Amino acid sequence: MLGTWAVSGDSKLSVTVMDGIKNVAGSQVNILYAKGANISDDTLFAKKVNVFGTRIDIDKRTPAEMLNEALEIANKSDVVVAVVGEASEMSGESASRTDITLPESQKKLIRALVNTGKPVVLVMMSGRPLALVEENMLATSILQVWHGGTEAGNAIADVLFGNYNPSGKLSVTYPRNVGQIPIYYSQKNTGRPSIGDAPKFLSNYLDAPNTPLFPFGYGLSYTTFSYSDIKLNKTSMKINESITASVTITNTGKYDGEEVVQLYIRDLVGSITRPVKELKGFQKIKLKAGESKQVSFYININDLKFYNSELKFVSEPGDFILFIGTNSNDVKETGFKLK
Repeated sequence: MLGTWAVSGDSKLSVTVMDGIKNVAGSQVNILYAKGANISDDTLFAKKVNVFGTRIDIDKRTPAEMLNEALEIANKSDVVVAVVGEASEMSGESASRTDITLPESQKKLIRALVNTGKPVVLVMMSGRPLALVEENMLATSILQVWHGGTEAGNAIADVLFGNYNPSGKLSVTYPRNVGQIPIYYSQKNTGRPSIGDAPKFLSNYLDAPNTPLFPFGYGLSYTTFSYSDIKLNKTSMKINESITASVTITNTGKYDGEEVVQLYIRDLVGSITRPVKELKGFQKIKLKAGESKQVSFYININDLKFYNSELKFVSEPGDFILFIGTNSNDVKETGFKLK
């Protein structure tokens, strides 16, 4: 629960996910538990992870025995909550992994639970983005909780039972596999196209899409939001001026919720190559079901500056694209000029 580098943390004070669920659900819900699987079945891997104490506890029972116990209670249940991911020392300092998928022990558990036909909710604990292509296809939903600290169990249960509507957004990009790394939303443009009809000489992979599994800024809610087109108060600005960009956000779902509205800008031409997008601002708003609200961003010259080849923080006249959306990929866009 505490994660790596919790130097002064006392793990005995941590509220587990099980205790959190009991605290939130009360006596009205029958909660069944099984360990299901070891974090990893690899004893050598576990020895490396357990350098500061037991982080991966390999059960005396066989993996098959634990799996059968989990399936037995899953078949008696309405919903399965599977808490999976990394032990604390599987990420952080001096904890690199060449394979950032879930260990096979956990993959086998998830596959078997899904095969019961019951809804399977994954509570994903990790200290880094993991490659979760298979899990994303199999699970009913995924709640990424990182290593949330001593009160995480109560907070996780509040989200699982709908007492709190999640509104977090990713500050990282999730790859589909380790071969995509480094992957990030603000990459430089390439002179070779990434899509097209040509059979060769495109900037893409043969075995996977270029796109991430989850883009920077991504995050779901129990409700949904729609974005209007962007309105600018003017389409060009001088160095001493600013531009106002506005969008109307509508809660189109059935539940009250919060949304993080994100502003990105692209400088189309610069004296040095510029990223395809840069986050320049965000606002978190709360909307009741069916409610709409206008959100405005004010872009001034400092939002358009960058460090040039002489390491001077400068702006350069030219064309810019402005994006506003729910994540770095799902955005509305428009253009303006700096004179």
